[in-house]
Amino acid sequence: MKFDLVKNLKNKVKIPLPTKVFPSTPPSIPVANIDSTVQDLIAPSLIEVDFTNLKINNHYTRTLFIPNQKTSYPRYVWPNWLSALINYDHSLDISLYVFPVASNTVLDDLRRKIAEMEAEISMDMERGRIPNPATQAKLEDSLVMQEQLVKGMERYFQFGLYITVPADNLDELNKTTQGLKSTLEAQKISSKDAMLYEEEGFKTTLPLCLDFLNCTYNMDTTVLASTFPFASSELTANEGILYGINEHNGSLIIFDRFTMENQNACIFAKSGSGKSYMVKLEIMRSLMFDTEIIVIDPENEYENLSKAVGGEYITFGFNSKAKINPFDLSQVREEGENELNQKILSLHSLFKVIMGQLNPTEEAILDRALSLTYQMKGITQDPATQGKEPPLMEDLYKTLIGMEEPLARSLADRIEKFVKGSFSGIFDQASNVNIKNPFTVFSLRDLESALRPIAMFIILDFIWTKVRKELKKRLLVVDEAWFMMQSEDSANFLNSIAKRARKYYLGVTTITQDVEDFLKNDIGKTIVTNSSIQVLMKQHPAAIEKVAQTFYLSEGEKQFLLACDVGEGLFFAGSNHVAIKVVASPEEHELVTSKPQEILAKQNKAKEIPLPEPVKETPPPTKVATQVINQTTSVPIKIETIKVDTQPVSQTPLPPRFKSEIIMENNEKPTIQK
Repeated sequence: MKFDLVKNLKNKVKIPLPTKVFPSTPPSIPVANIDSTVQDLIAPSLIEVDFTNLKINNHYTRTLFIPNQKTSYPRYVWPNWLSALINYDHSLDISLYVFPVASNTVLDDLRRKIAEMEAEISMDMERGRIPNPATQAKLEDSLVMQEQLVKGMERYFQFGLYITVPADNLDELNKTTQGLKSTLEAQKISSKDAMLYEEEGFKTTLPLCLDFLNCTYNMDTTVLASTFPFASSELTANEGILYGINEHNGSLIIFDRFTMENQNACIFAKSGSGKSYMVKLEIMRSLMFDTEIIVIDPENEYENLSKAVGGEYITFGFNSKAKINPFDLSQVREEGENELNQKILSLHSLFKVIMGQLNPTEEAILDRALSLTYQMKGITQDPATQGKEPPLMEDLYKTLIGMEEPLARSLADRIEKFVKGSFSGIFDQASNVNIKNPFTVFSLRDLESALRPIAMFIILDFIWTKVRKELKKRLLVVDEAWFMMQSEDSANFLNSIAKRARKYYLGVTTITQDVEDFLKNDIGKTIVTNSSIQVLMKQHPAAIEKVAQTFYLSEGEKQFLLACDVGEGLFFAGSNHVAIKVVASPEEHELVTSKPQEILAKQNKAKEIPLPEPVKETPPPTKVATQVINQTTSVPIKIETIKVDTQPVSQTPLPPRFKSEIIMENNEKPTIQK
């Protein structure tokens, strides 16, 4: 049965097809001759028609159809009842055929059917039998339909639904087909394989508008309208901020993330695709709704925005004044929790990031040392003592030295560089940072790459401590979150914050350009699943398969993410997702852009301050000597007169300061000295 489909398509659709028979194994690169056409190049090399599937080159397809039976469709439907099929997590080719039917023909058939059903019910009643409930239900539906058709309220149509499932191999094809059938059964839709008609089924789902299977079901206008796939077309709410423009229909994407089940968001994109641009716009627009913003900024991308809106920009480094003590307690009492134990567990994770992997013995020694360090400061399990001054990392170092155990000494050696070595002065001093500004940015650019995961952990722990003290609407932005995923302990800490943030009215936004590092383990996937909003922007071809597998993207969505422009992507909010284009006003763009060319042009423009044109100064007065003869003594007298040049001053427009100086100079009267 090889090439039967190709021959039929050639005869019916009039597409010129190649006459050369290719071998069973298609060549990797098609070789075109002089007489080849476009159709010759795109036509498949091999088509095999089997009983239950179709093989095109190295890919398999199978077509499902909905039979024309009474139980094929649910008795009652609802708007968008085919959304489960439209949003199925596998690429599908779905064709919906609608054929109008003349009302007169339908009315004649209905009259005949109604008469048959009434006769059947009457005979059952005469014989003393209970009428068939199914017949009674159909009679009621037919009478209602007859009335609506006569009044012109409804029209009649024949509806056909066909689905072609593509796959790379037979196992995947069988598994996907079974899952699709189960999904349809959950919607009370019965489907069957187009057995022995796979060729006709495949052609039916091609964009040719030709129904070769001709398996339709009668539907009225109301039911037919509900089959239209209104899936993922709108994300416009009455409240929230503007995220961008819906590229499907040009509507505005206005959304309030605090109306979701949780307020978390994650953004994945390659470098330079506009992810930070989008987050900065969200920050600016959220500030107008009294949302407190906290940002962890590894590359000083938020400095200009912070200065423009009057935020607080805190820099961490060897010479910076800002210090955070990782031993601080939140002094928040929650039922069923002990604050000191929670802090010690958090410090365990921190010191695993600092020291590396610890064996059980080292963990036990570290646990005893942490408890002793707090006890030396008078802090115990009693909440009344937890308001005292917390210890420093130097106190833990001294405690480990004093334990006089070889393993304790080894642990002390691992943190010595943070106390008295090259890393001292960053994490071993009392905290002097207090978050009071509505927009606070923690900058890590001055830290080495080895210290950034540690600093991000300590800052996140400090922010989490402050968040728990006061309930307030907040957003926490963690840029370059893949730093936290390098260590299992720091990744678990970020995951725990994302899980518990909802209780404290906090939304956590994680941004990363390294998708592989973020999704390499189950922790990264857990953070994604705990985020009600996901944004995917332009992706690298090496990472697109991982992204598609995680977010269940279709083939078209994958191609869109590979080819989209800067500022474009997919916006997921709950079960809906749309294609988004991020837009900003010129004033917003000037504040949030991070393009080096635009920043450099802005700096050069600021340097080029126009200088005033030189003012033509009044020449200095010149002395003119004259001799006058005294009439009484006949002795000549020498008189020096000051001559002033009265040439008008240049009328070039000048700043007010220069104008006032010139006015003062011109108002001065010339003097005569003797």
